Amino acid sequence: MKKRVVTLGEVLMRLTTATHERFEQSNTYRVHFGGTEANVSISLAQWNLGATHITSFPNHSIGKTACDYLKKSGVDTNNIKFNDGRMGLYFLENGVMQRSSKIIYDRFDSSFSKLNPTIFNWDEILKDVDWFHWTGITPAISESAAQLCLDALTSAQKLGITVSGDINYRRNLWQYGKSPLEIMPELISKTNVIVGGLTDFENCLDISANNFEEGCKKVQQKYTTVHTLSNTQREIISASQNKLSAILWRNNKYNISKTYTMENIVDRIGGGDAFMAGLIYGLMYKEEEDALEFAVASAVLKHGILGDANLVSVEEVEQLVQGDNIGRLLR
Repeated sequence: MKKRVVTLGEVLMRLTTATHERFEQSNTYRVHFGGTEANVSISLAQWNLGATHITSFPNHSIGKTACDYLKKSGVDTNNIKFNDGRMGLYFLENGVMQRSSKIIYDRFDSSFSKLNPTIFNWDEILKDVDWFHWTGITPAISESAAQLCLDALTSAQKLGITVSGDINYRRNLWQYGKSPLEIMPELISKTNVIVGGLTDFENCLDISANNFEEGCKKVQQKYTTVHTLSNTQREIISASQNKLSAILWRNNKYNISKTYTMENIVDRIGGGDAFMAGLIYGLMYKEEEDALEFAVASAVLKHGILGDANLVSVEEVEQLVQGDNIGRLLR
């Protein structure tokens, strides 16, 4: 029977300057849709899992187009809501060589930020679901979004569903009068798999540590529901060349992945989401070391794909893990 995953989060319209033009130069923008949790859902749908995304869109043509994008990607959109808010946007200027990329967000008063949390029956949505995924972006957007996330996690925990959370601390998002330390600890207490680093632990959980292993032990001491922690490690040589690896703490064991050198990066947006999707898939079907390698390889492949979503197959990810068919012309 196909395993089922539910994700929750805002979807934005992305506008990217042409080629590598700067904002001041570009008269043409490429349009994509993406959101960190929806990107995870799209990957899992590509890998033949039953993926459902929960969000809301403005009730107009652009909102309906964004919803259709998820549906065409194989994601179940039956629980998506439409309201009178606006479509959140972000603008991307892709960097190259030593020039950094830039992102400008325009998501204030978006449809998702105004979503009424009481309109969802989470027990029904999560019936027969194997995994629920959230990120720290959602509770940072608005008070109603934070309540929506808490309601979903409470139901998931009651139903015995595995819950993953990418802490994803974004300082500039917390603008509605609450701090991360007022919201995030309760959400983490209902979560089993965490992706985050030392900065996330400190700002969202008030946990300081000298290294990742020490941080993981402190998180688990304080939050007994958390059994797995992971994070990517990126070395930035230039905007065009990065090195990527990852670490995983599970069953009191510290795993380190192989390191990939990524040259001539096409688009790094969504790389973390590709890692998260790979980790979810890996932990469902593989041993922990293999799960980590699958997640990193998934993230690496995303860097060669335009847009937010990681449009690769399980076979392509596994071939990269094994070192097969790298860069070859496949006929």
